Amino acid sequence: MKKNKIKSMKLESGSINWACKMLVLSFVLSILLSMFSQSFLPSLGIIFSIFTICTFIFLAVFFDMISVAITATSKEELDEFKDQKGYDNAIKLFQKQDKVCSFCGDVVGDICSILSGAGGVSLIINLNLSNPSIVIFLTCLVSSLIAGITIFFKAIMKGYAIKNADKVILKIGQITELKRKNKRIKKTQKSVDKNN
Repeated sequence: MKKNKIKSMKLESGSINWACKMLVLSFVLSILLSMFSQSFLPSLGIIFSIFTICTFIFLAVFFDMISVAITATSKEELDEFKDQKGYDNAIKLFQKQDKVCSFCGDVVGDICSILSGAGGVSLIINLNLSNPSIVIFLTCLVSSLIAGITIFFKAIMKGYAIKNADKVILKIGQITELKRKNKRIKKTQKSVDKNN
């Protein structure tokens, strides 16, 4: 009984520490990205504003898909891909299930959703409209449209992530494996260049 209580206390303290880290991270990222959106986005043209909005919507949907997939998958499902590339990284992600879910869904996904809305505001600013009523109407219309599109694609990708959770996490594992290999190759190349 005492051992179980100690384990539960450790888990609770670990989750609280993680929540505090996510609070600080999301706070800092929100400030930095808000400064970026207020100073940089209004100076973009209409085409770049639309591109920025689409990029943030894509990132919000993509990371939300990872968040859903990591909670929907199981170790038994992932074990079916033991012989495939990315399995080891997929298992590592699964072992940090709560942290991956929190980071992808709550931090990255939500911040990208907010920034896509900020991109919508910058789009209206770039239209240089003089009528305040039209500005208010278009701002509400664009914000609603962005929110609707984001929710629409999130709904589609959530359904896909639930049905193909193991494949999604394996694919993410393969992507992270490739990145690590590229980093190792770059490090070895730098060490070789220094020796030469």
